[in-house]
Amino acid sequence: MGAQATVRAGAIGKAAAIRLFLLDVDGVLTDGGIVYDANGLETKRFHVRDGHGIVMMRRAGIEVGIITGRNSPVTAVRARELGIDLVIQGATDKAAALDRVLADTGIPAGSISYVGDDIVDLPVFRRVGFTAAPADAESCVCEAADYVASKDGGQGAVREIVEFVLNAAGLWEKASARYFTPEGR
Repeated sequence: MGAQATVRAGAIGKAAAIRLFLLDVDGVLTDGGIVYDANGLETKRFHVRDGHGIVMMRRAGIEVGIITGRNSPVTAVRARELGIDLVIQGATDKAAALDRVLADTGIPAGSISYVGDDIVDLPVFRRVGFTAAPADAESCVCEAADYVASKDGGQGAVREIVEFVLNAAGLWEKASARYFTPEGR
């Protein structure tokens, strides 16, 4: 049996209020590794269950977005595949990117979550309603997170966090019913 998730006091209530689920990419949706081929083309590995969790989140009526510091065509492809329209790449100042999200969506910061793994994510952590991190995030990020997954980045951590948020909001059944009902067979 693996490590257990860390759930801070108040995390369930904060997660229940989420209307926008924002994610970092490298170290959250991926294991943080970046592979280049001989032509300089980038490759990333995404976990399929994380992707399905994102689809379930959207199915439950919670918008999903990405704020990432790097510019990557691979990230754009994965976002399109998952139906994520809110994508900010090259965000060297993630707090400024969050300001843009707040202005563009009109969603209050208290109704936004952010999943990050490194110190560059801390300014966003201080401003949103619910924060989460993969198990292998930097220790200062884990200490600041409302929820620390039992799984590492790129290894199902996002799916675990999605399930926590959907359960907290009472939306798990709405997002997953098709898999547990006879009609879903």
